[in-house]
Amino acid sequence: MNDSPIAALEAELRELLGDRGVSVELLARQRASTDGAHLSPVIKEQLPLGLAELVAYPASAELIAATVAASVRHGIPITPRGKGTGNYGQAIPMAGGLVLDMSRARAITEVGDGFITAEAGASMSALERAANEAGQQILMYPSTANSSVGGFLSGGSGGTGSIKHGSNSDGFVAALDVVHAVADASLVHVAGEAAQPYVHTYGTAGIIARATVVTEPLQDWRGFFASFDTFEHAISVIREIGRLEPIPRLVSADLATLANALPPDPAIPTDRASLRAILDVSTVAAATALVEAAGGRVEDVREGAQASMQISMMSYNHPIEFLQKAYPDRYFHVEVSGDALVDRIDEVHAVYPGGMLHIEAQHRVPIGMLAGVYSSAAEVFAGFDKLTALGVGYHNPHQWFVDFEPERTAALAATTDPQRLLNPGKLVTPSVSTGAKVS
Repeated sequence: MNDSPIAALEAELRELLGDRGVSVELLARQRASTDGAHLSPVIKEQLPLGLAELVAYPASAELIAATVAASVRHGIPITPRGKGTGNYGQAIPMAGGLVLDMSRARAITEVGDGFITAEAGASMSALERAANEAGQQILMYPSTANSSVGGFLSGGSGGTGSIKHGSNSDGFVAALDVVHAVADASLVHVAGEAAQPYVHTYGTAGIIARATVVTEPLQDWRGFFASFDTFEHAISVIREIGRLEPIPRLVSADLATLANALPPDPAIPTDRASLRAILDVSTVAAATALVEAAGGRVEDVREGAQASMQISMMSYNHPIEFLQKAYPDRYFHVEVSGDALVDRIDEVHAVYPGGMLHIEAQHRVPIGMLAGVYSSAAEVFAGFDKLTALGVGYHNPHQWFVDFEPERTAALAATTDPQRLLNPGKLVTPSVSTGAKVS
């Protein structure tokens, strides 16, 4: 008879969740131990970074809490998981133990005036649809719109809507029901400022089981597609389009090589720089005038939620994913920000061999994903100082450390996770530079 802590936890969880709610099968454990970290060739070289010993699939927020409590009583590490769409290894169980797959806990429990509440496994696209049916829209959703709300709040930062509302730590979260790593774990309700320390901390200070996020009145959006002879012409108007009123939900642009790698679409013509935006219908004429004054042409203007979602799925790091599919094992990227992305684009491109920028209008300064030809981690990291010298802020996507308010997170985790069982390996002193901001 196997009397190990893992075996004991498995037996307890089978009583709690049923046989379909627990797995020790190798394939299930392997699937639960991977995320989108292959986007980083630096991390890819280090895989596998961990393997779950047990996977649990609680189907409600209350069962999430009960599963955490059981795991803590047996002293088993817990790695929370939503849809596994994160790109930096945040959901890899580096200490083995239990992977807490929350994708089955997906009930949307309330749509109110100015808010929506859902369990951690509900997809962001489902929240948007539910809000739309009530005449509202969520403030933002990630480029991977089918990611879970728990995953987005724990591991993501921004997306469609961030151009106006900033990151998911900037007032998007109204309240959370979280679970601390204690033997009598239950749902702990935190609201307002008290909820913010749990956002973008990878579940290291508490696991998000249910979330209430802010909504606003639904706008009449249009999917806007334009093209230009050169990338320089496209970026010459991206800041102006991003400042139109009402503020767009998204404005992205790519040079021709990146645009050619995007899913085929008549509105993204081959060998031309592409600009795509989600615009309030009242601003389409102004955006058209800006495009045409810069020598570009409007390729299409589309109605409906699907047009917006299509453009969202070609934003942020998604063009890098499409580029990597078109050119396997060739490119990496660094997240970058600053007006220099427009004003000094040739120098920015020259930081890395084969440099190509995907750019997004943002509510302060442009942001983007700077792709380059990969040779080694050392060469990637050597570019950071060059970016800083150009006035470009950067975030290193080739690491999995909690790098948003780490001191605050560690202080909270000292009381909410006294045994350090939550997502081990993430809330530690980084071994590489995680990023630098510019004013």
